[in-house]
Amino acid sequence: MVREIATIGLGANLGDPVDQIERAVEAIDSLPLCEVCAVSGLYANPPIGPQDQPDYINAVAEIETALAPEALLRALKGLERAAGRSYTRHWGERMLDLDILAFGDRQITSPGLTVPHPEIAHRHFVLAPWLEIRPDARLPDGAPLAGWLEAVADHPLRFLRAMHWQRRRDESSPTGGARPRATDPTNSRTNPTRRST
Repeated sequence: MVREIATIGLGANLGDPVDQIERAVEAIDSLPLCEVCAVSGLYANPPIGPQDQPDYINAVAEIETALAPEALLRALKGLERAAGRSYTRHWGERMLDLDILAFGDRQITSPGLTVPHPEIAHRHFVLAPWLEIRPDARLPDGAPLAGWLEAVADHPLRFLRAMHWQRRRDESSPTGGARPRATDPTNSRTNPTRRST
């Protein structure tokens, strides 16, 4: 069975956003044929859309999956609904928002899914956490994500903390399935957000 690496953006600004995102990581890890490999820390930032809503909490997770992109999208939308998401205004408040940012080296354009996500280059809250877990990240066309950081640096972004998440135990794994926790990027020489406010 072919397994590919997919990158997922997570965001929330209603209820308890930190708890929502941490629960979402666990839920993604529990999806059939999916395994979370790496998770960024949690970042706070003002909303991109209407300003009369709370700040967002965002993170990025990298998963290994044998699901097709469309099947993964359906599974993620199911998790959003389970978390209580309702669709209101464009770029409005969300209980949980899960986006497929990239799926291996694929380029997909369909009515319900565009991969890589078309807004990656304009989202500080996507670029910084993604580069935290994969500093050399590139899109299928070879474009390095790090090259876009300067252009979005004026959008405020604040690192909150590492995520309180640990890999579920998998007895079939030679290592027992222990997952590394996310680390504070302020301690990393490759941290792309040190100049952020």
